[in-house]
Amino acid sequence: MNAIVWGRLRRNPLTEVIFTSTADSICAPCPWRRGLGCEASERITGLDTRHAAALGIRPGQRMSWAEALGRAASRVRPADLQRICNGCQWIALCQPALARLQPTVHEPCETSI
Repeated sequence: MNAIVWGRLRRNPLTEVIFTSTADSICAPCPWRRGLGCEASERITGLDTRHAAALGIRPGQRMSWAEALGRAASRVRPADLQRICNGCQWIALCQPALARLQPTVHEPCETSI
């Protein structure tokens, strides 16, 4: 997964990604992968369904990695991951990563005259 995300997608954010409902190239190193399936498919299917709904994507949809990141940044807040990613061990890594994608919100300055 790191080779794909760090090596290809971050180096070229215009790389096209295709969303699937089966195991894909991101899943390649996972020991739970079984062909196009997964031994943990019940849990993974729930995670994938919640992610797809939150991002407004469907299997077979194509977009650039940059667009996918933009959707994550505009549609999902770090606190939302507690619900969307319920049961995933990586939430503690993903919440700060998602926060870094989102624009900084500046509070209005109060001035005295």
